[in-house]
Amino acid sequence: MSKFIKKFSKTAGRAPGEIVHVGARKMEKSKITIIDYDAGQIQEKEVKTVEECFPFKDKPTITWINIDGIHNTEIIEKIGSYFDIHPLALEDIVNTGQRPKCEDFEKYIFVVLKMLYEGKNNADIEAEQVSVIFGPNFVISFQEKEGDVFNAVRERIRNAKSRIRKMGADYLAYALLDSVVDNYFVILEKIGEKIEGMEEELVKNPTPQTLQTIHTLKREMIFLRKSVWPLREVINSLARGESELIQATTLVYLKDLYDHTIQVIDTIETFRDMISGMLDIYLSSISNKMNEVMKVLTIIATIFIPITFIAGIYGMNFNPEASSWNMPELNWRYGYLITWGIILVVVLLMLGYFRRKKWL
Repeated sequence: MSKFIKKFSKTAGRAPGEIVHVGARKMEKSKITIIDYDAGQIQEKEVKTVEECFPFKDKPTITWINIDGIHNTEIIEKIGSYFDIHPLALEDIVNTGQRPKCEDFEKYIFVVLKMLYEGKNNADIEAEQVSVIFGPNFVISFQEKEGDVFNAVRERIRNAKSRIRKMGADYLAYALLDSVVDNYFVILEKIGEKIEGMEEELVKNPTPQTLQTIHTLKREMIFLRKSVWPLREVINSLARGESELIQATTLVYLKDLYDHTIQVIDTIETFRDMISGMLDIYLSSISNKMNEVMKVLTIIATIFIPITFIAGIYGMNFNPEASSWNMPELNWRYGYLITWGIILVVVLLMLGYFRRKKWL
């Protein structure tokens, strides 16, 4: 349930814009890395203090500052103060339960989204909040912990012939958002494989564990929808090109990213419908299984009804010689064998009748 509901009690009663970390601390020490580049050069390094980032603010090159570990509010406050970031944006950065959104502060654009990844040992899907702030010549990204889906972007920056080296900070921000959205497809592909396996199991041999897996998948799809659905409006607001910070050449890529986001949402909705259908299939399979058991038991009981009747008549305890009614069969030499023969004939006739009616 912690994935759906964050504990906001830390912020209760505090003033708006007060920076208080909400969420789990996912790494010991915060890590700050800088990549500064243009078409002709690139500088990449890890810094120990926030102050080492300040000289890059006014450089004409494109600077990407990445901060891993948002639990250290001192770092967030310092970098926010120097880059003139609004306190409400800083508050949202350290609040890991923030809904994906986009805000234009004229001098920079602030974007919050969820980066999804698979848990340890193919466990449940987990999410990490990523905040991106980009201005005319800088991009600052904030992550909860080290490790992300941005390695492909870093490799493209290191390649002197890549498009990203010739574009501005808005294109770099687009590349980061695109990497997060592309990773959604990887997550959905793995979920699709799980759903496909579950469908085969439902048809062949559904078990109580199957039902538990269906409920787990259903919770995961609700979580995915909650994480991805608001992103549609985030990308759409960027693709409208209302900000001067986004160049016309980048708008084409943002519109393509918007199409990818819609595709992700459509896939999530399809999977939700499939999982709901799987629950109905499971209940139907269990019901059919029970009906088959009841069918066999009913056939057995039906066969034994005439057998019990015959045994009841000839199993009565009385002396035929003392009775006023004479039952000559009781004195027959082969009466026992004849009775068994009648029983077998009745059983065979009933089985033949059941097969003819296709009840067997």
